[in-house]
Amino acid sequence: MYVSAKCRETDMMKFMVLAVLISAAYGCGVPAVPPLQGRVVGGEDVKPHSWPWQISLQYNRQGEWRHTCGGTLISDQWVLTAAHCISSSREYKVALGKHNLMETEPNAVLMGTAKIIVHEKWNPLFIRNDIALIKLESPVSFSDAIMASCLPPAGFILPHNESCFVTGWGRIKTGGPLAEILQQALLPVVDYNTCSKSDWWGFQVKDTMVCAGGDGIVSGCNGDSGGPLNCLNKSGAWEVHGIVSFGSGISCNLYKKPTVFTQVSSYIDWINSVSSRRPTR
Repeated sequence: MYVSAKCRETDMMKFMVLAVLISAAYGCGVPAVPPLQGRVVGGEDVKPHSWPWQISLQYNRQGEWRHTCGGTLISDQWVLTAAHCISSSREYKVALGKHNLMETEPNAVLMGTAKIIVHEKWNPLFIRNDIALIKLESPVSFSDAIMASCLPPAGFILPHNESCFVTGWGRIKTGGPLAEILQQALLPVVDYNTCSKSDWWGFQVKDTMVCAGGDGIVSGCNGDSGGPLNCLNKSGAWEVHGIVSFGSGISCNLYKKPTVFTQVSSYIDWINSVSSRRPTR
């Protein structure tokens, strides 16, 4: 079909205006459905779409797509997750707008990946630089169910006892089944000086990581890997400050063994060098 240059210009202007309106309606880190913010022992079901940047990273197992890790949508085409979630032998897709993994949901989208970039200094032996970026095969349209999280300022350090939330479909207890409905749990931040003590995580924790939890009651668990540590900034927007990296291999909720996250603020330059398209607020 032939389209005149003038028509193409008009269509482009309409598209640009629409893009501006969408951007204004859906900035980063402010969900249309505010999340629950009470402390709940062991976690709780989230309000549907109250963490609209949470994604389910899924792999192809004999033609069936299965959840393996969490992740965070940080723009209309980029997802942040953990390096240890990625295997070169697997095919991945990203499920966005999900609430219940076992149900077909009208707001959910399952998208292929254009490329996956694992940090070039990822060290699986010592669990260093546990961060990866996934580029979706095409930009996703933002909605009340699908939205990007904000990123923290480069070098920002969370204060001790800051109240943040971990979210994911990880196991609901050690050795238990994966959660069907997205879960959230309040995890207070443990500062580096405490978390690096010998009776905590000791030398295993580095200053490019952030710890949260450790009360022996609430923590992340298998299947939460790659998912976000969500913290509210002073302007009222949620930022992804951590990527679930590791915890105790013995139990999901050992005392003085908080969940350890890759500290996102330590990798802002790397994220920007890989992806220049992210929302700002």
